[in-house]
Formats: sequence, structure tokens, C-alpha cells
Amino acid sequence: MVIGAAVLLFIASFLHLYSVSGFNLNTTAWDNLGYGLGVYMGGVIGAALIVINRCLPQPRKVLGLDLGTVGVAFAILVSWTLFWSLVDVSDGASAAAGLILGFIAALVLAGAAVATPLVPALQAALMGAPGQIPAQPYGGQPQGGYGYPGASQPGQPGQQSFGGQPSQPAPSFGGQPSQPSVPQTQTPAQDFSPFWFAVPVARPLFSEDGAQSPIAELAPGTWYLAVEQRGATIVAQTQDGRRGVLQDTSGIQRG
Repeated sequence: MVIGAAVLLFIASFLHLYSVSGFNLNTTAWDNLGYGLGVYMGGVIGAALIVINRCLPQPRKVLGLDLGTVGVAFAILVSWTLFWSLVDVSDGASAAAGLILGFIAALVLAGAAVATPLVPALQAALMGAPGQIPAQPYGGQPQGGYGYPGASQPGQPGQQSFGGQPSQPAPSFGGQPSQPSVPQTQTPAQDFSPFWFAVPVARPLFSEDGAQSPIAELAPGTWYLAVEQRGATIVAQTQDGRRGVLQDTSGIQRG
């Protein structure tokens, strides 16, 4: 919906904004850069930020601002501006296709951007989004994706997990999935082998320096790599290479 609305908004920028009876006006948004770049392209840029943020494995921030939030703000501002441009048409003139179609596209764009975090049907992962696999009931085996420990490479009898331990094959249809295991005691450093794991619910990942501000959030349905164990906590690595401490290891599923 966001991409379609952005395309429609871009097309509307080349159509006539106003019409006056008895006159042939060819005014488009691009005759005024404040309209062309500031309003119409502002909506297209907002849509691009929303889509890019959805395609990334972890939300990105620029100058402390989330890209998706900035995109939503752009979409709302553009629809607000075009609404008043549509209402406040000069006497003797009437809104033409460029203004009407632009407002409809901006309204759809803003509505889709705001509704996405509220409507589950709009939260599905985009095609090509890295590190995202369909969510499954806890205890089931995800079918591929980042860090999937059951995947095998061509020409190899089985995928070896990091640390040299062979991974267990995924259970066949109707078989019993492996039960989640939880580290019970501190494992000596020399006996620890990195392993893949998944969390049952979203959990924060904290900095290794002890700061209590999360640096990332682990999502269910994705495999992460445990690279070190520290007592009841583990040091995990995300898809983009960031490392942090997972303090709540209850209910995690080892691959």
C-alpha cells in the first residue's frame, strides 16, 4: 500500500493542479519547487524511508530518529498540506486531477503508514527482507533463515555449527520437535561451544559494558548465535554482527 500510494503521488505531480473556466492552465507541481520537491516528493521520500526501514533486519536511527517514524511524519505532513491546498482553492478556479489525485495518494500513504504497527495483517515481512522468517509456535523448527542450524550446504552431509559440533537434523513431519534447553549453571570457558538459539518472545539485548540501555531486540522466529556464556547470561550476536548480553535466558530454544 505504501509503495503503490507513493507511485500514485509521483504520477499526480505531473498532472494539472488547477483548472479555470475559459483558460488553458498547464500548471503542475513542478512549476513550483515548493510543491514538487517539498510536498509531492516529500511524500515519496517518506514512503521510501518506511519501506527501507521494513527491509532492514534491525530498525535504523539517524541522528537519534527512527527511519520509519520519520517516514510516517513525512506522510502525515504531506496529506495535511494537500488537504488544505484542496480546500483553499482560489476564487474562479477548481482543483484538477493533480491536486485531487495527489491528496488521495497522500491520504492512503499516511493511513497505511499509521495503520501498519496497529494491524497484524500489515506487519508481514516484506519479500527480500534479510533475517526475517515466518513466526511459528514456540518449539517448532523455523524453515531456514539467518543462522538456521538445520540447513545443509550442497556437497556436505550436514551443516556444522560454529565450534565444530554437528547440528541435529530438523524433525520430520509428525515428529516431536526438540525441547528447549536453558543454561542452568555457568559453563567453564574451555568447555563452552557457541550455539544457535531462538527466543520465545521479544527480549532486549544489553551492552557488554554493563549499561542498562538495550542495543538491540531479539525477535522470536529468528536464530541468533551465542558466542559466550557468563553465568546465567549469554553473549549473543545479531544478524548485523552486533554483540550484547541476553540477561533473560529462560525458555530459549537451542538449535
